[in-house]
Amino acid sequence: MKFLISMHINPAVLDALTEDEQAAVGAGHGRFMEALKQSGELITTQALVDPSQAAVVTVRNGQPVVTDGPFLEAKEFLGGFYLVDCENKERAIELAAQIPDAAIPGLGVEVRQVMFSDGQLEA
Repeated sequence: MKFLISMHINPAVLDALTEDEQAAVGAGHGRFMEALKQSGELITTQALVDPSQAAVVTVRNGQPVVTDGPFLEAKEFLGGFYLVDCENKERAIELAAQIPDAAIPGLGVEVRQVMFSDGQLEA
């Protein structure tokens, strides 16, 4: 089963961390990625740029309209994700709990099962 484990970032929370705490988060992600590779559960992982560099695209009267992002005004934004293939939701939650962000108050890690990929319904 495929699951998207997304990390919701709050810049104010991250900025409040000490340099050592920030380094520990980065190192924790490195260990987590290596463990996922070793277990064969990692499909891919991506980190995303700050929403201030995003563009929101809508189509009006058949023409694209592009505005600066993010679409919603919020303190938190999607900062990155891990796409994993594991046995079940319980295992995906177990994996998500290992992400350093999950232990930091004010940050969030979300687990969602993939409904379909590559045009195929997931089991």
